[in-house]
Amino acid sequence: MKLVHRDIDKGQGAVTLVPEEPEDMWHAYNLIAEGDSVKSSTIRKVQIESATGSSTSSRVRTTLTITVETIDFDTQACMLRLKGRNIEENQHVKMGAYHTLDLELNRKFSLRKVEWDSIALERIEQACDPTKSADVAAVIMQEGLAHVCLITSSMTLIRAKIDVTIPRKRKGLVQQHEKGLAKFYEQVMQAILRHVNFDVVKCVLVASPGFVRDQFFDYMLQAAVKTDNKLLLDNKTKFMLVHASSGFKHSLKEVLQDAAVMSKICDTKAASEVKALQQFYAVLQAEPAKAFYGKGHVQRANEAQAIESLLISDRLFRCDDVKQRKEYVALVDAVREAGGEVRMFSSMHLSGEQLEQLTGIAAILRFPMPELEEEEEDEAEQE
Repeated sequence: MKLVHRDIDKGQGAVTLVPEEPEDMWHAYNLIAEGDSVKSSTIRKVQIESATGSSTSSRVRTTLTITVETIDFDTQACMLRLKGRNIEENQHVKMGAYHTLDLELNRKFSLRKVEWDSIALERIEQACDPTKSADVAAVIMQEGLAHVCLITSSMTLIRAKIDVTIPRKRKGLVQQHEKGLAKFYEQVMQAILRHVNFDVVKCVLVASPGFVRDQFFDYMLQAAVKTDNKLLLDNKTKFMLVHASSGFKHSLKEVLQDAAVMSKICDTKAASEVKALQQFYAVLQAEPAKAFYGKGHVQRANEAQAIESLLISDRLFRCDDVKQRKEYVALVDAVREAGGEVRMFSSMHLSGEQLEQLTGIAAILRFPMPELEEEEEDEAEQE
């Protein structure tokens, strides 16, 4: 998503966006709510009267601003259809007249909200900053040359290029060759630490011809142990060593076509959601007083600042009830302020559908709250 203009102050204002990829339309669907105003160009059929009094119909392109009343998302065509009343003067459309706006890829639109909450602002940041959604990283390397890349579902970003001259391994120059390699590996390691966000990235591909990738990985782990770099040591299982024909960026294409790599990185975001849901079910079975679902129980656990991990469906933030949406936003903000983790599930994924069966909201607690279980039993008895 391209951010053309942003004018938001104290939770009020508007943004102008251009959806560039199919996933951007999903972000737009999650951003636009009933009651928002959207401005975009559209084609309207109008009646034109001639001097003689006869009229002809003609299709004209015009820009309209509507207050959104209904939202329809076509997942196959990746098109968003908004219906509402015109709220700005227009020579072709009367004030208050109903009109449908079709938001499409590469067509600019402006969105104005009465109140921009933290979830909506986070969604814009995520949609417009590819590094927020880049959950796969890759290091394509050969002796003396490396490219550090971030891969999103729609693009590949080269974040660093390391080019170091390494003395050839000749008789009497072995030590200089080793020193040159160590300098090169150190620079690659520093580039990974600088550009790879391990909180987001689920897999780091290290690809090279020969044994360069293995030598680099060994160097990195040894350096991490020496300097007690917990970030690298805790995330070493995320690294996957694979073959590439060279250290040039075009080799990334062949790496990503590898069947083993594809199975490893396939839908990594959805895979992490599945893992979180499995963890919830495991806790629910082993320690039921530490896992709850349903708005009431989760809110009471939040009041006790007991939530360690909140699982919540993005569908809840698209609800028509503004008051209810604000309650969910406040809940997410409160959990984060108390140091808890928030996992936003996509309702378009299987894991999101499973969470929907648990009311769309669940929590793993820091400590047991048996009193919530008792409340549940009391309510069941009263029924």
